[in-house]
Amino acid sequence: MTAAPTLLSQHSCFDGTVGFYKHVSEACGGDMRFGVFVPPQARERKVPVLYYLAGLTCTEDTFLIKGGAQRVASELGVMLVALDTSPRGAGYAGEDASWDFGVGAGFYLDATQAPWSARYRMGTYVTRELPALIAEHFPAREDREGIFGHSMGGHGALVCALRNPGRYRSVSAFAPIVAPMRVPWGQKAFKGYLGEDTATWREYDATELIRSAKTRLPPLLVDQGTGDKFLQEQLKPELLKEACEATGQPLTLRIHDGYDHGYYFISTFMEDHLRHHAAALNA
Repeated sequence: MTAAPTLLSQHSCFDGTVGFYKHVSEACGGDMRFGVFVPPQARERKVPVLYYLAGLTCTEDTFLIKGGAQRVASELGVMLVALDTSPRGAGYAGEDASWDFGVGAGFYLDATQAPWSARYRMGTYVTRELPALIAEHFPAREDREGIFGHSMGGHGALVCALRNPGRYRSVSAFAPIVAPMRVPWGQKAFKGYLGEDTATWREYDATELIRSAKTRLPPLLVDQGTGDKFLQEQLKPELLKEACEATGQPLTLRIHDGYDHGYYFISTFMEDHLRHHAAALNA
């Protein structure tokens, strides 16, 4: 048994509720915050749950405010869980010195380098601690989980699924960082959190994991805009496509002319992603 999370605020939304919570995380060594949309169907039965991982600088409320997901999730009977992007208030030197490392940039991995290894354990938090808390205190079905995310969170969704085969029934991403070992964002984060040995970086690189995986994920859905200023330097979806084609991993990669990296893009295609997940979660 774990202590119930503390409710910070709750709001009626599309005949369900959006609630924001905090709890003491063992994995992250302090308070963590998350948000949950509970659809109306949960008044009668437990429902599938879809985890959303946000991108750099975001918090637990970004997706639930900007993503435009609740209307369709209410229709489909899917619970949405959104979480923060890093621990907060650790007090480590340099943790808030840049926007792409430290606070708001946990990269959904378990750090191995001091001092980050004591609290920056987002991989364990996402795949173990938070789902256990949700299953105990919310009307969620543990056997029907999906995961998706944006940018750094798209990287997180792919990697969490690849590192935990069989756990997630559905996976998707918006503009994910698919090959962090080969791009500046990932190289900076991996060096800081994991150290200089690049062999350890492969454990958190989606393209490397796909190439070495012994089992396939459920069919992936990935959306990317051509107007994304990070497309060429940081995202490189063609590398994901190459890895999936080489290994037989099912992938639908959709390229959208003119769309940028933000939530106008995400909200435009959110319904497609929710229906992609619900088809698997409600099957």
